[in-house]
Amino acid sequence: MKNIIKILLAFILLLAVDAFAGGGKRTGTGGAAELLIPVGPRGIAMAGANLSTSTGIEALFWNPAGVALMQNNADVIFSHMSYIADIGVDYGAIAANFEGFGVVSFSIKSLSVGDILITTTSNPDGTGETFSPSFIVAGLSYSRQLTETISVGLTTNFISERMADVSASGVAFDVGVMYNNLADINGLSLGVVIKNLGPEMKFSGGGLFQRGQIDDVNRGPTFYLVDAAAFELPSNFQLGLGYSPVLDEINSLQFSGIYQNNNFSGDEYKIGGEYGYNDMFFVRAGYQLAPQVSEDYLYGFSAGVGIDYEVEGFGFKVDYAFRDVEFFEANHIFSLTLGF
Repeated sequence: MKNIIKILLAFILLLAVDAFAGGGKRTGTGGAAELLIPVGPRGIAMAGANLSTSTGIEALFWNPAGVALMQNNADVIFSHMSYIADIGVDYGAIAANFEGFGVVSFSIKSLSVGDILITTTSNPDGTGETFSPSFIVAGLSYSRQLTETISVGLTTNFISERMADVSASGVAFDVGVMYNNLADINGLSLGVVIKNLGPEMKFSGGGLFQRGQIDDVNRGPTFYLVDAAAFELPSNFQLGLGYSPVLDEINSLQFSGIYQNNNFSGDEYKIGGEYGYNDMFFVRAGYQLAPQVSEDYLYGFSAGVGIDYEVEGFGFKVDYAFRDVEFFEANHIFSLTLGF
C-alpha cells in the first residue's frame, strides 16, 4: 500500500511539473473560467485554504479525496452565490457512500448571466433582441479511502458554454490526495490537487458564419465560416497543509493554508481558520493574496458562519460566507446540506 501511495504522489507531482510553468504573459488567455468559480461557503469563508481539511460532500470542489471521509451514507448540498457583475452561481451535488467500494458523487454548477442586448455594426445601440449565455459544469466523481490516513479522489467535469449561436464543450479532470495525521502527528494533514486538466476547447456554430464579398470575382456575396481559435483550460496545482489542535470536547480549532500555482495567472497563497463550538456552531475567516499580481487582484478577506445540527441520524447544515471583492460588490454565499 505504501508503494501505491508513493506512485500516486509521484504521478501528481510529475503532472504538475509537466503542466505548469506559472502564468507569466499567459495571464488571461485561458478559457472556461467557470471552472475556477468556487462553491461551498465553508471553503470560501476560509479563502479556499481548506484543501487538506475539507471532508464530505463540500470537498467535491476543493479536493475530491476528502469526499471519501464523509460520515453519512448519502449527502446532498444546494448553494447559491451572488457573484461579481450581478452573475448568480447555483450549485447542487449528491454523494453516496458504497461500503467496500467508495463514494460516487454527481455535481452541477450553473451560471446565471441574464439577458444581453444584441448589437451589430449597423445597430450599435441594439437590435431590440437579446440572448442569454449558458455556462454549465457537470461533474462525476469517485473517492476512496485507501488506508486510515490516505484517501484519493478523481473528478471528471463536463463543460458546456453557449453564447447566442455559438457553443463549445469540453472535459476536465481533477485528481487529489489527502493524507491525515501526517508524520504520525495527530491533527496534521496534507492535501495535493491538480485541477482542470483536459484538452483544448473551441467554439463553433452558426454565429461564426459571416457574410462577405470577394473582389474581382464574378460572384455575389456569400457566407464564410470563421475558424475560431482553440483555447486551453485554466489548470492549477495546489499544495496544502492543515492542523487541528486538540482542545477539549466542546471547543475545536482548525488552521489551513495552501500554495496554488496557476497556469494562466500568478501564484496564489491562501490561509484560513475555523472555530467550532460543541460541533454545532462555527465561525470562519480567511485571506488570500497573489504577490505576482498587480493591485488589480480581486480577492482578499473572507469570513462566514455555520450551523451543524444532527438528530436521529439526520444531518442538517446551514452555512454562509462573505468574500470581499475589489471593484465589485462583495460575494454572498448560502448553502444547505442534508445528510442521511
